[in-house]
Amino acid sequence: MELTLLGTGAPAGLPRPHCPCAGCATARGELARAATALLVDGVLLLDLTPGAPLAAARAGHSLAGVRQVLLTHPHDGPAVELPVGLPPAGRVADGRVLTMLSGHRVRAVAMDAPGTGYEVTSPGGERLLYLPPGGAPAGLRDGGAAPYDLVAADVVGRPEAVARLRAAGAIGPATDVVAVHLDHDVPPGAELDRRLAAAGARAVPDGTTLTVGAYLPAPRVPRRTLVTGGARSGKSWEAERRLATFPGVLYVATGGSRDGDQEWDARVRAHRERRPGSWRTTETCDLVPLLADEGPPLLIDCLSLWLTDAMDRVNAWDDTAWAAGGEKALRERTAELVTAVRRTRRTLVAVTNEVGSGVVPATASGRRFRDELGRLNGAVAGECEEVLLVVTGQALRLR
Repeated sequence: MELTLLGTGAPAGLPRPHCPCAGCATARGELARAATALLVDGVLLLDLTPGAPLAAARAGHSLAGVRQVLLTHPHDGPAVELPVGLPPAGRVADGRVLTMLSGHRVRAVAMDAPGTGYEVTSPGGERLLYLPPGGAPAGLRDGGAAPYDLVAADVVGRPEAVARLRAAGAIGPATDVVAVHLDHDVPPGAELDRRLAAAGARAVPDGTTLTVGAYLPAPRVPRRTLVTGGARSGKSWEAERRLATFPGVLYVATGGSRDGDQEWDARVRAHRERRPGSWRTTETCDLVPLLADEGPPLLIDCLSLWLTDAMDRVNAWDDTAWAAGGEKALRERTAELVTAVRRTRRTLVAVTNEVGSGVVPATASGRRFRDELGRLNGAVAGECEEVLLVVTGQALRLR
């Protein structure tokens, strides 16, 4: 099956008309994107957008052979004139199957938002799934679907759509996940590529033609990632976003609860409410068994609170206890954790605080904590495939 992406942008296109934001300001030239429209084997057009015939011509194709035009989402912009020779645009009712004379089968997939998704099966058996902007499949059962060869979806706007498909088995290791309906939420170029790579997805320029079902190397998603940064830098948000397209994530909160501290409770509640509903949460500092177990991805937030607990357990704050064996006991605990990170087979994203950029602590115990956290961060970073430093909400790849 041959798939040509005539456009890969949001319904308003990218850049948006008259939008002064930084994302739109940089979406120029090759980074500009027309509204998403897909041409399948020259006979099926999914979504009719302005300039579709010209986009097809630029890609070396013609719309003269199109026998079916299907729409996926309500069109809120100006009326789109139907090019001469194209059949009227229509929709397929949810769950219904349309069989074309070309041998393609199109099944309408129900969404959890306005719009319709389409599953297209070629005469040769290749399968692609195309989802509308802002939509995720409704009614999928975990493990009940066969993997698609290609999924084109709103990966940035609805990452949980990809998570649902992964949970159901509809996205497998060999599935090519292509991000479409791209808007100005993420700066185009390297930052977009970085975020999509963490989700096991990719973006392609307008006019790209893909062979659905062709062999592609599996996406290289880092299995262990350390995210560091200062207070309120956005490091927790970055860590959560990296796993938003994966189902069943176990969120490990090392801070626990603090009786009577309403401000802390409000922080914990805000973190919990922004996580996907499919994630589970556990409050513990016993990380080694979790790292040793098989299971879904782990998000540990954060290592600095884990270190606080570890220092509490060996009374490392007290100079006498530190000299009398506390230092040795703490180093053994941190070495055990680092070894567990090295040996884990789970996907891991760990959050920590960056130290050494502020005022030197006034107390010996404060300086001890700073020093030990620096050592822990360096040791864990050495065991991770990717290390990110988050500054003012911007992630810088250190490794």
